[in-house]
Amino acid sequence: MSKDDVFIGSIDQGTSSSRFMIYDKSAKAIGSHHVEFTQFYPEAGWVEHDPMEILESVKVCITKAVDKATADGFNVSKGLKAIGITNQRETTLVWSKSTGAPLHNAIVWMDVRTASVCRRLEKELSGGRTHFVESCGLPISTYFSALKLLWLMENVDAVKEAIKKKDALFGTIDTWLIWNLTGGVKGGLHVTDASNASRTMLMNLKTLKWDESTLEALEIPPEILPKIISNSEIIGNVTTGWPISGIPISGCLGDQHAAMLGQACRKGEAKSTYGTGAFILLNTGEEVVQSTHGLLSTIAFKLGPNAPTNYALEGSVAIAGAAVQWIRDGLNLISNASEIEAMASGVESNGGVYFVPAFNGLFAPWWRDDARGVLIGITRYTSKGHIARAVLESICFQVKDVIDSMCKDSGFNESKIEEFLLRVDGGATVNNLMMQIQADLSATPVVRPADVETTALGAAYAAGLAVGVWKEDYIFDSKEKMKNANIFRPLINEEMRKKKADSWLKAVNKSFDLADLAL
Repeated sequence: MSKDDVFIGSIDQGTSSSRFMIYDKSAKAIGSHHVEFTQFYPEAGWVEHDPMEILESVKVCITKAVDKATADGFNVSKGLKAIGITNQRETTLVWSKSTGAPLHNAIVWMDVRTASVCRRLEKELSGGRTHFVESCGLPISTYFSALKLLWLMENVDAVKEAIKKKDALFGTIDTWLIWNLTGGVKGGLHVTDASNASRTMLMNLKTLKWDESTLEALEIPPEILPKIISNSEIIGNVTTGWPISGIPISGCLGDQHAAMLGQACRKGEAKSTYGTGAFILLNTGEEVVQSTHGLLSTIAFKLGPNAPTNYALEGSVAIAGAAVQWIRDGLNLISNASEIEAMASGVESNGGVYFVPAFNGLFAPWWRDDARGVLIGITRYTSKGHIARAVLESICFQVKDVIDSMCKDSGFNESKIEEFLLRVDGGATVNNLMMQIQADLSATPVVRPADVETTALGAAYAAGLAVGVWKEDYIFDSKEKMKNANIFRPLINEEMRKKKADSWLKAVNKSFDLADLAL
């Protein structure tokens, strides 16, 4: 193959690191670079990022990835046709239109400082916690951007002042990146895509526009909000001062929606991405399905301004890979995250130990921000291997809880459950033991693609689609994608599965109502 080819780039801006990937026309990665950035924890339950550090990390990633691919003989400067962007969702920031400076650190999706704002709104609004569900598909929760924006508007003087002077711009990380990539204070484009907008609690799922009644109820000024666009269209060109200047930005999706596209999930197909958290989405086609089992209704993707909108049911797990980071950095049981598999494999079972990683409450399907982490069933027999296995099982149990809710909401019954394949991706899926545990606990085959970094691939697909590098038929060719996949099938019997699930539920119930324990 000639190395003077057609290439698509992808910015993958995650919760703990930024990455830039370069793909050739066969969707094979030919260059990449990633940079970790700082997590700030100003108070218990608070999580922040420095928006300027995120920008710098992205700039470094682009430069290094292009340099690496060029050194390998790929003529990226000539062949790069477009870039896509995918990002951590819900993470919220407000910045100055005139100076470009952030007015506060970005408040990260898992941050729970807005719990008191949530309680207040639940009391004030006639519909309580579900007041906005009909329009946006989301309950009132610390998770979503609108609550974080309200906190900034109420507690940060610089934000209040900028709004008063009409100098404030609100955005999630995609908006911040695009605004800076397309010029910043010199004409930067203030836009967001429909998938990211669907996670703010402010967008109407059916019209894909900001919901006026929601903005009025929350007293959020519409002029600070970005324009909503589709996931696959030419947005603008990268400005001078950035590497790859002049290249079109033509795709943008929230990370979980990008992974869904990267996994080629059509209607009725689901994927689970294992990163800091775990995120399970089921494509429900062109229909908004309202959950009665604790899930969220959201956008899957809209692949062009005039394309149909695909919707999804989503279950979000706040702590997945972060639990492994905790036993590495907090408990020092391992020195590298990859070591947990060997440690957990050193024991045959969890030894009766169950761990619920409710560090910042529990998301779907429980929605309990008063939950806190618990480790139960400890005896003198308990070893670090049992704890390591309990941590891996906790991730899989949380995903199982979401899948169970998904099957109920989407009409799967027990006779059809065997037809349900769970596509998985994300760095943690290289752990074979965890993937087998997931198959065992969920009673469903788990399919891991050859390339588990499907989030960046999904953003590249969206960008390539908009500029004619790929067509939808190519992107959704599932048979081709399954060729080199690993499939993990359930090995334990139903009796054992039920016993373990019952024990897990006991542990979950013990995690509730623990937020006010004395220090």
